[in-house]
Amino acid sequence: MAIITLTTDLGDKDIYQAALKGSILKMMPAVNIVDITHTVPAFNIQQAAFILKNSFYYFPDDTVHLIGIDTVYSEENRFLAIRYRNHYFVGADNGIFSLIFNDEPEAIMEINIMQDLKFLHFPLADIFVKAACHLANGGDIREIGVPVDHIEKRTTLQPVFERDQIRGMVIYIDSFQNVITNITKDFFNRIQQGRKFVLYFKRNETITHLSWHYNEVPEGEKLCMFGISDHLEIAINKGNASGLLGLNLGDSVIIDFQ
Repeated sequence: MAIITLTTDLGDKDIYQAALKGSILKMMPAVNIVDITHTVPAFNIQQAAFILKNSFYYFPDDTVHLIGIDTVYSEENRFLAIRYRNHYFVGADNGIFSLIFNDEPEAIMEINIMQDLKFLHFPLADIFVKAACHLANGGDIREIGVPVDHIEKRTTLQPVFERDQIRGMVIYIDSFQNVITNITKDFFNRIQQGRKFVLYFKRNETITHLSWHYNEVPEGEKLCMFGISDHLEIAINKGNASGLLGLNLGDSVIIDFQ
Protein backbone atom coordinates (compact mmCIF):
# COMPACT_ATOMS: atom_id res chain seq x y z
CA MET A 1 0.00 0.00 0.00
CA ALA A 2 1.21 3.51 -0.82
CA ILE A 3 2.32 5.57 2.20
CA ILE A 4 2.32 9.34 2.72
CA THR A 5 3.74 10.65 5.99
CA LEU A 6 2.93 14.09 7.39
CA THR A 7 5.29 16.33 9.37
CA THR A 8 3.73 19.72 10.05
CA ASP A 9 3.25 22.55 12.52
CA LEU A 10 -0.56 22.54 11.99
CA GLY A 11 -1.41 21.40 15.52
CA ASP A 12 -4.51 19.44 16.49
CA LYS A 13 -7.25 21.97 17.27
CA ASP A 14 -7.86 23.77 13.95
CA ILE A 15 -9.26 22.70 10.60
CA TYR A 16 -5.92 22.68 8.78
CA GLN A 17 -4.87 19.10 9.54
CA ALA A 18 -8.32 17.82 8.54
CA ALA A 19 -8.23 19.83 5.32
CA LEU A 20 -4.82 18.39 4.45
CA LYS A 21 -5.82 14.78 5.10
CA GLY A 22 -9.17 15.15 3.40
CA SER A 23 -7.49 16.57 0.30
CA ILE A 24 -5.15 13.56 0.18
CA LEU A 25 -7.96 11.03 0.62
CA LYS A 26 -10.15 12.74 -1.97
CA MET A 27 -7.36 12.32 -4.51
CA MET A 28 -6.10 8.91 -3.33
CA PRO A 29 -8.68 7.09 -1.14
CA ALA A 30 -6.59 3.94 -0.56
CA VAL A 31 -3.41 5.66 0.61
CA ASN A 32 -2.02 4.97 4.08
CA ILE A 33 -1.53 8.34 5.83
CA VAL A 34 0.94 8.29 8.72
CA ASP A 35 1.21 11.22 11.10
CA ILE A 36 4.82 11.68 12.12
CA THR A 37 3.93 14.86 14.02
CA HIS A 38 1.74 17.94 13.77
CA THR A 39 3.09 19.58 16.94
CA VAL A 40 6.30 21.13 15.66
CA PRO A 41 6.50 24.68 17.02
CA ALA A 42 5.27 27.10 14.35
CA PHE A 43 7.84 27.64 11.57
CA ASN A 44 10.53 25.74 13.50
CA ILE A 45 12.49 24.20 10.67
CA GLN A 46 15.25 22.81 12.90
CA GLN A 47 12.85 20.85 15.11
CA ALA A 48 10.95 19.41 12.15
CA ALA A 49 14.20 18.42 10.44
CA PHE A 50 15.47 16.61 13.54
CA ILE A 51 12.25 14.59 13.84
CA LEU A 52 12.02 13.63 10.17
CA LYS A 53 15.75 12.96 9.75
CA ASN A 54 15.62 10.44 12.57
CA SER A 55 12.39 8.73 11.53
CA PHE A 56 12.03 8.55 7.74
CA TYR A 57 14.38 5.60 7.23
CA TYR A 58 12.13 3.35 9.33
CA PHE A 59 9.55 3.49 6.52
CA PRO A 60 9.56 1.34 3.37
CA ASP A 61 11.24 2.47 0.18
CA ASP A 62 9.16 4.82 -2.00
CA THR A 63 7.34 6.30 1.00
CA VAL A 64 6.40 9.94 0.35
CA HIS A 65 7.17 12.38 3.17
CA LEU A 66 5.09 15.57 2.99
CA ILE A 67 6.59 18.43 5.03
CA GLY A 68 4.26 21.23 6.07
CA ILE A 69 6.58 23.79 7.66
CA ASP A 70 6.79 27.39 6.37
CA THR A 71 4.93 26.60 3.14
CA VAL A 72 3.39 29.99 2.34
CA TYR A 73 4.11 30.78 -1.28
CA SER A 74 6.64 33.45 -2.22
CA GLU A 75 8.99 33.94 -5.14
CA GLU A 76 11.91 33.05 -2.89
CA ASN A 77 10.27 29.96 -1.37
CA ARG A 78 10.26 27.27 -4.02
CA PHE A 79 8.33 24.03 -3.62
CA LEU A 80 10.41 20.93 -4.24
CA ALA A 81 9.93 17.21 -4.81
CA ILE A 82 13.07 15.24 -3.98
CA ARG A 83 14.15 11.62 -4.14
CA TYR A 84 16.70 10.72 -1.47
CA ARG A 85 17.79 7.24 -0.38
CA ASN A 86 14.80 5.66 -2.15
CA HIS A 87 12.30 7.94 -0.41
CA TYR A 88 10.38 10.96 -1.71
CA PHE A 89 10.15 14.31 0.05
CA VAL A 90 7.76 17.15 -0.79
CA GLY A 91 8.23 20.51 0.90
CA ALA A 92 9.31 24.11 0.69
CA ASP A 93 12.91 24.96 -0.18
CA ASN A 94 13.45 26.87 3.06
CA GLY A 95 16.59 25.09 4.23
CA ILE A 96 14.91 22.10 5.85
CA PHE A 97 16.18 19.60 3.28
CA SER A 98 19.81 20.55 3.97
CA LEU A 99 19.22 19.69 7.64
CA ILE A 100 17.67 16.29 6.81
CA PHE A 101 20.04 15.02 4.12
CA ASN A 102 23.61 13.89 4.80
CA ASP A 103 24.52 13.60 1.13
CA GLU A 104 23.28 14.62 -2.30
CA PRO A 105 19.73 13.62 -3.31
CA GLU A 106 19.12 11.39 -6.30
CA ALA A 107 16.76 13.93 -7.92
CA ILE A 108 15.57 17.47 -7.14
CA MET A 109 12.57 18.94 -8.95
CA GLU A 110 11.02 22.36 -8.56
CA ILE A 111 7.30 21.56 -8.61
CA ASN A 112 5.47 23.25 -11.50
CA ILE A 113 1.92 22.13 -10.67
CA MET A 114 -0.55 24.96 -11.25
CA GLN A 115 -1.83 26.60 -8.07
CA ASP A 116 -5.60 26.52 -7.51
CA LEU A 117 -6.50 30.08 -6.49
CA LYS A 118 -8.92 28.95 -3.79
CA PHE A 119 -5.94 27.33 -2.01
CA LEU A 120 -3.60 30.27 -2.52
CA HIS A 121 -3.08 30.71 1.22
CA PHE A 122 -2.82 26.95 1.86
CA PRO A 123 -0.72 25.25 -0.83
CA LEU A 124 -0.33 22.20 1.42
CA ALA A 125 -3.87 21.11 0.47
CA ASP A 126 -3.28 21.74 -3.22
CA ILE A 127 0.20 21.72 -4.76
CA PHE A 128 1.81 19.58 -2.06
CA VAL A 129 -1.04 17.05 -2.03
CA LYS A 130 -1.06 16.73 -5.82
CA ALA A 131 2.70 16.17 -5.89
CA ALA A 132 2.64 13.69 -2.99
CA CYS A 133 -0.24 11.66 -4.46
CA HIS A 134 1.42 11.57 -7.87
CA LEU A 135 4.57 10.10 -6.33
CA ALA A 136 2.69 7.74 -4.01
CA ASN A 137 0.83 6.40 -7.07
CA GLY A 138 4.16 5.50 -8.64
CA GLY A 139 4.33 8.53 -10.91
CA ASP A 140 7.61 9.76 -12.35
CA ILE A 141 9.08 12.62 -10.32
CA ARG A 142 10.14 14.29 -13.59
CA GLU A 143 6.49 14.74 -14.59
CA ILE A 144 5.71 17.24 -11.82
CA GLY A 145 8.63 19.62 -12.01
CA VAL A 146 11.79 20.87 -13.61
CA PRO A 147 15.25 19.78 -12.45
CA VAL A 148 17.24 22.07 -10.17
CA ASP A 149 20.80 21.52 -9.06
CA HIS A 150 20.76 22.81 -5.50
CA ILE A 151 18.68 23.25 -2.38
CA GLU A 152 18.63 26.13 0.07
CA LYS A 153 21.32 25.66 2.69
CA ARG A 154 20.80 26.18 6.39
CA THR A 155 23.46 25.47 8.97
CA THR A 156 23.15 24.34 12.56
CA LEU A 157 25.62 24.84 15.36
CA GLN A 158 27.97 21.88 15.50
CA PRO A 159 29.79 20.68 18.62
CA VAL A 160 33.24 22.16 19.10
CA PHE A 161 36.09 19.91 20.15
CA GLU A 162 39.64 20.02 21.35
CA ARG A 163 41.85 17.04 22.17
CA ASP A 164 40.36 16.58 25.64
CA GLN A 165 36.98 18.31 25.43
CA ILE A 166 33.71 18.52 23.50
CA ARG A 167 31.42 21.53 23.85
CA GLY A 168 27.89 20.91 22.62
CA MET A 169 24.36 22.18 23.14
CA VAL A 170 20.77 21.05 23.64
CA ILE A 171 18.93 20.83 20.30
CA TYR A 172 15.75 18.92 21.16
CA ILE A 173 13.55 18.01 24.12
CA ASP A 174 11.21 15.09 23.55
CA SER A 175 7.75 14.48 25.00
CA PHE A 176 9.28 12.56 27.94
CA GLN A 177 11.43 15.64 28.65
CA ASN A 178 14.61 13.79 27.71
CA VAL A 179 17.25 16.32 26.67
CA ILE A 180 18.96 15.62 23.34
CA THR A 181 22.24 17.28 22.36
CA ASN A 182 23.99 17.90 19.05
CA ILE A 183 26.74 15.40 19.96
CA THR A 184 26.40 12.26 17.86
CA LYS A 185 27.66 8.82 18.81
CA ASP A 186 30.23 8.76 16.00
CA PHE A 187 31.54 12.19 16.98
CA PHE A 188 31.77 11.23 20.66
CA ASN A 189 33.59 7.95 19.94
CA ARG A 190 36.04 9.67 17.62
CA ILE A 191 37.12 12.14 20.32
CA GLN A 192 36.79 9.82 23.33
CA GLN A 193 39.04 7.04 22.03
CA GLY A 194 38.17 4.84 24.99
CA ARG A 195 38.97 7.43 27.68
CA LYS A 196 36.93 8.14 30.80
CA PHE A 197 34.84 11.30 30.73
CA VAL A 198 32.89 13.77 32.82
CA LEU A 199 29.75 15.35 31.33
CA TYR A 200 29.04 18.80 32.80
CA PHE A 201 25.83 20.75 32.39
CA LYS A 202 23.63 23.29 34.14
CA ARG A 203 23.68 23.69 37.96
CA ASN A 204 27.12 22.02 38.13
CA GLU A 205 25.55 18.63 37.48
CA THR A 206 27.84 15.85 36.23
CA ILE A 207 27.55 12.35 34.76
CA THR A 208 30.58 10.10 34.41
CA HIS A 209 29.44 7.06 32.42
CA LEU A 210 27.20 6.06 29.54
CA SER A 211 24.09 3.98 30.11
CA TRP A 212 22.64 1.46 27.67
CA HIS A 213 19.02 2.02 28.69
CA TYR A 214 16.93 4.31 30.90
CA ASN A 215 16.31 1.90 33.78
CA GLU A 216 19.99 1.11 34.22
CA VAL A 217 19.95 3.62 37.11
CA PRO A 218 17.46 3.81 40.00
CA GLU A 219 14.22 5.71 39.46
CA GLY A 220 14.76 9.44 39.78
CA GLU A 221 18.48 9.24 38.98
CA LYS A 222 20.04 11.04 36.01
CA LEU A 223 21.88 9.31 33.20
CA CYS A 224 23.28 9.92 29.73
CA MET A 225 23.03 7.59 26.76
CA PHE A 226 22.88 7.46 22.99
CA GLY A 227 19.20 7.04 22.19
CA ILE A 228 17.34 6.05 19.06
CA SER A 229 18.57 9.17 17.22
CA ASP A 230 22.24 8.34 17.94
CA HIS A 231 22.57 11.70 19.68
CA LEU A 232 23.78 12.00 23.25
CA GLU A 233 20.84 12.58 25.54
CA ILE A 234 20.49 13.42 29.22
CA ALA A 235 17.56 11.76 30.97
CA ILE A 236 16.15 10.86 34.37
CA ASN A 237 14.79 7.36 34.85
CA LYS A 238 11.01 7.91 34.94
CA GLY A 239 11.56 11.61 35.53
CA ASN A 240 11.47 14.99 33.82
CA ALA A 241 15.10 15.74 32.93
CA SER A 242 14.46 19.08 31.27
CA GLY A 243 12.42 20.47 34.15
CA LEU A 244 14.27 18.88 37.06
CA LEU A 245 17.74 19.64 35.73
CA GLY A 246 16.84 23.07 34.32
CA LEU A 247 17.97 22.19 30.80
CA ASN A 248 16.42 24.03 27.85
CA LEU A 249 16.99 24.39 24.13
CA GLY A 250 20.30 26.07 23.43
CA ASP A 251 21.87 25.29 26.80
CA SER A 252 25.52 24.22 26.78
CA VAL A 253 26.96 20.86 27.73
CA ILE A 254 30.66 20.08 28.14
CA ILE A 255 32.43 16.75 28.08
CA ASP A 256 35.98 16.52 29.51
CA PHE A 257 38.03 13.43 28.70
CA GLN A 258 40.63 12.09 31.10
